[in-house]
Amino acid sequence: MQKNKKLAYILVMLLMFISCSEYQKVLNKGTVEDQYKMAVKMYESQKYSKALRLFEKITPSYRGKPQMERIQFMVSQANFNVKNYSLAGYYFDRFAKNYPKSSKVEEAAFLSALSYYKAAPRFSLDPTDTNKALEAFQGFIDKFPDSDRLAEANKYYGELRYKLEKKAFEIAKTYYRTADYDPRNYKAAIVAFDNLLSDYLGTSFKEEALYYRLKAAHDFAMKSTFRRKGERIEEAIKAYEKLQRNFPQSKYKEDSDKMLSALQKEQEQLVKS
Repeated sequence: MQKNKKLAYILVMLLMFISCSEYQKVLNKGTVEDQYKMAVKMYESQKYSKALRLFEKITPSYRGKPQMERIQFMVSQANFNVKNYSLAGYYFDRFAKNYPKSSKVEEAAFLSALSYYKAAPRFSLDPTDTNKALEAFQGFIDKFPDSDRLAEANKYYGELRYKLEKKAFEIAKTYYRTADYDPRNYKAAIVAFDNLLSDYLGTSFKEEALYYRLKAAHDFAMKSTFRRKGERIEEAIKAYEKLQRNFPQSKYKEDSDKMLSALQKEQEQLVKS
């Protein structure tokens, strides 16, 4: 039994060596046709990195030829399978644009968006791939409204949108939290919260954003010089009214009412002085 296991192991290693030697020979000295056949063989054997090396060599020779459609899709899929997601997104997008009548165009459009989705980092980092994924999913939803993948595309789109909303919200909150050290950040926070609310209508952060916008406006007004305090108090009171209009039973109502009372008292003192 032990002897048979050893022979089987040796046979497997020998086959692997022969296979690798054959691959290297075709890669370095094979004809374009041989390299194409070997690339397809490596792809179908799920040896995607090896397939990509060959596809890279033969692509210039197949531009404009019927095989190019298949090559471009396999290159896209191979990059996806080895987790080169940004590159896969780019190649799937190119495929969908280059071959709009292909039977695989819907699949390519979806996989392009999914690739960018998988490449997108957590919300606090660079949103480049997140924006690409959002745009790609929106394009897919618009172009293929009857697709079986529509529900999945909408789910991913919602997750990506939430990610960007959260990023915008956290940036605005950071401005507010650092305003004690740099009073200019009160104004920056107000602008950032306004941008969040206008850029993402219906955002799940709306109530909290309106509350923090009020806090920023309140603190900004109360710490302002006499010359600017009056107008800033009025702006803060408007921020309170906007929160109340949108969320009459807001969970922040008690604290908001306290801020309004303080603003009104300060306003009365200004009138008397």
